[in-house]
Parts: sequence; C-alpha cells; structure tokens
Amino acid sequence: MALFSGFSKLNREQRIDYIIQNSLLNSTEAHEFDNYCATDENQQRVYGEMIENYIGNFPLPMGVVTNMVINDETFIVPFVTEESSVIAAASKAAKFWAERGGFKATVLGMVKKGQVHFTWNGKQQLIKELFPLIREILFEATQALTEKMRQRGGGITAIHLIDKTDELPDYYQVDVSFETADAMGANFINTCLEIISSVLQDIRELNSDECRVEIIMAILSNYTPECLLRCWVECPVEKLDRWNKELSYNAFATKFKQSVDIANLDISRAVTHNKGIFNGIDAVLLATGNDWRATSASVHAYASRDGKYRGLTTVKLTDKTFAYELELPLAIGTVGGITGIHPLVKNSLAILKYPDAQKLMMIAAAAGLASNFAAIASLITTGIQKGHMKMHLSNILNQLSASPSESEKARNYFSDKAVSYAAVEEFIQKIREEI
Repeated sequence: MALFSGFSKLNREQRIDYIIQNSLLNSTEAHEFDNYCATDENQQRVYGEMIENYIGNFPLPMGVVTNMVINDETFIVPFVTEESSVIAAASKAAKFWAERGGFKATVLGMVKKGQVHFTWNGKQQLIKELFPLIREILFEATQALTEKMRQRGGGITAIHLIDKTDELPDYYQVDVSFETADAMGANFINTCLEIISSVLQDIRELNSDECRVEIIMAILSNYTPECLLRCWVECPVEKLDRWNKELSYNAFATKFKQSVDIANLDISRAVTHNKGIFNGIDAVLLATGNDWRATSASVHAYASRDGKYRGLTTVKLTDKTFAYELELPLAIGTVGGITGIHPLVKNSLAILKYPDAQKLMMIAAAAGLASNFAAIASLITTGIQKGHMKMHLSNILNQLSASPSESEKARNYFSDKAVSYAAVEEFIQKIREEI
C-alpha cells in the first residue's frame, strides 16, 4: 500500500472510506461505527476532537461495585472493564469487608516529579556552588505560572540539582517537586519544566564561550513514589470463616498469607498477583478519566524498587488478627484532562460524590485491594476458573449467537457443571439438532 499524506485533514466519513478501500474492513462492518456515535451533536464533536485521526467511539461495559466502605464512608464505585467476574468478585469482597469494618486508607504523600535533563561541560564544583542562586532564579521565573496552583495549595515545592556525570559525561538533572492539588497536573508540570529549561540556557554564569547548558529534554516523570497511599483491611481471624465453607478460618488465613508471600518471592506469581490489583484500579481510573497507563508504569516500577519485582501487598497474621495491606503510588486527579468534557466521566464522579484527588486515590486503592482479595480467596479455595467461567458463559453464548431460549437452557444446564467454550458449543449444537 502506497504511503498516504493528509489523512488527518479528511473528515470522519472520508477516513472510514479510505480504510475500507485499503484494508479488509467492508462497508457493512464500517457502518458499525455509526451505531456508537453520540446522539447529541455537540457531544459527538467533543469525541471527534479528543484524539487524532478519529473514526468512531469504542464502547466498553460500565458497572458499579456497591457496599464499598472506606474510612467509614460508603461508596458506589463505577467500574469500566471488559472482563467477566471482575465486578462480581470486587462486590463480594466489598460486602464481606463492609461487615468487618470496611477498608481503611491513608494518603502518605502527594508529591510528583519532573526533570530537566541537560549537559554542562563546566566544573562540577562550580555548578554545585552556584545552584542555591540558580534555584531562586528558577522559582522566580515560574511564579506567574504557579500562582493559581499555589492558591489551591499546590505549586513547586522543591528544586534540586542531581549530578549524573559519573553515569554519563556532563549529564545533570534539575529535579523539580510539585504539588498539583486535585489535578493530575501533567500539562502544568511540563509547562513549568519548559520554562526552567529556557531560563537555564539564559543564566550568564552557566553559559559562556567555555561552557554552556545544552538541554536534552524537559518532562514530568510518571514514576511517583512520593505520591503514595496505603490501604488495608483487618479483622479477627475467626471472622474469616464466612468467605466460604471449604476451609476453616485458620486454614484460610494461613493459605492466604502463603499465597501473598509467594507473590513477594516469585516474579511469575507477582505479575499475576499485581494484575489482580489492577483489575480494580484500572476499572476505576477508566471510569473517572484518569491516565491508567501512567499509573500502571509507576506502580510496576514501585514493585521493583529494591531490584526485584514483587507483589504489592502484605499480610500480617497473628493468632488473633488478620490484616491485609496494599501500598502503592497513584498520581491521579479529579479536575483537568477529560473530567470536564466526557459525560460518563462526569457521571462517575457524581456517583462517587465528587471526591477530591486524595479520596479518589483511596477509592481506587480499595477497589484494587478488594479485587485482589477476592482473587486470592478463590485461588486458595474453589479455584479461579469456577466463578470466572460461570460469569464468562454469557460471552460464550453471544459468540455462538445463542437465542434467548437457548441461553436460558444453557444457563440452567451449566449451573452445576464446568463451563468451557467446547462444552457450551456442543450443548447449543445439540439443542439446534433437536429442533
């Protein structure tokens, strides 16, 4: 296929026509895009301007988890996810822990970072001696930009010079710490860093015929170990007896701790363990219009902070008490980005009673811990597939284009049997042959 210029200048219909002509998408399939356009013309325009080369909307299922008690406040938590059983599992765990005091959470810090990466070929000692003065110049240069953020309790909180010349010749960083209140703050941070970059190149003491600042890049870091929170649940060990009837409460607590210990020792288990946490976190972040890619990158880096990738949770178990804790960084926001323009993001925040950034961090963490607790509890008792495949039955029936009558018969038949695609396909085929 020949290279094409000007695709971005086409309207949506022209882009779809081009794709039909140059791919395996046919015109009938292409009309599916129209089925998911917003009925409101202004809202559809917002979607069309949200990304580049727009061709249509891609819907995902949205549901809620009820009975989520966090710091003695009850929430209905919106989840956006395509995976069966995620909401069911989180709901079961949320109710279970609501009856035992609920989730507790605390935010340990809200600091986000960005760096100006640059080279400077002068004497190391000189730039270090000059930096207290340089710091004041940089603070002053960003005052106008940070004024409104400072009024909301945020702004630049620290500026440091980091000498990396031992790792790369002449390489330094200006490391800047930010508080961004209820915004995630990416655009604010990056704009501040670009101002700092420009000022560094204009400071007379650093730029002469002999030495000069050369900016490599200026960008926020999505690694946010100081934007940290802790979330936990705790109860007497004997109160674990109601999760299911397969294990005694002591056996349940012991196996649960062993499974978490394994996730802290073995990377193969740790990755899947942490994915179970993100089943809840990502579903909340998608629903509230947050950057789940940035948080995932940050949390996985945090899980590797001591040089080995580990599970993000810990169990404290005594003869009398079971406590399960999650600690992770979450740099998210409730203002800015698409929070003010996406109608369902607005709805999600309304369902959550318009939380500030710290409260949303706690909600997302509790959703992650609930999802993870339910997954482990299933793994050490009935196994993960029994519940998951029961929930996945509807997807299989849809793939097989089962009628309402066929679906009802299949659900009744598989109510006490193992579910697999092959078994469901065979059952539906037998029904159709009998007609």
